[in-house]
Amino acid sequence: MNKFFLDTDALEEGERERLERALEGAADGDCDFVFELVLVDENEIQRLNREVRGVDRVTDVLSFPSLEGIKGEKLIADEYADELDEEDRLFLGSIAICEKRAREQAEEYGHSYARELNYLTVHGVLHCLGYDHETEEEKREMREREEAIIARMGLTR
Repeated sequence: MNKFFLDTDALEEGERERLERALEGAADGDCDFVFELVLVDENEIQRLNREVRGVDRVTDVLSFPSLEGIKGEKLIADEYADELDEEDRLFLGSIAICEKRAREQAEEYGHSYARELNYLTVHGVLHCLGYDHETEEEKREMREREEAIIARMGLTR
């Protein structure tokens, strides 16, 4: 089974490893996968949202996939040689999370900051894997995947 790696200082090592294990099986391929995760402040997430999406407001998470059209595809390293890192892991994108917004949402939804941070990370990873929530069907599919991964971590609402 493919391993997932998060290149980040945003999560404690044990939490990062637990999330990486929970992500296993979220994509198929002949190599391991890596994502970059950064925590940013409100000004930075608003700037990114404005420049990338044309939406001039603070948001909780933004994803920057490195590949398009990969949802459900088997990811073969030889086909993406330019996207492999020095450890032959396929780089699938970057995720930016607004730390303040994550804390506010954790309080608003009545669960821990750790759960919210992990949920937003999973949400970002799934966007990098080609999942979206533009239609009700897409939203249902993405939510089911998110909840299954979070449940494997033992994080409940």
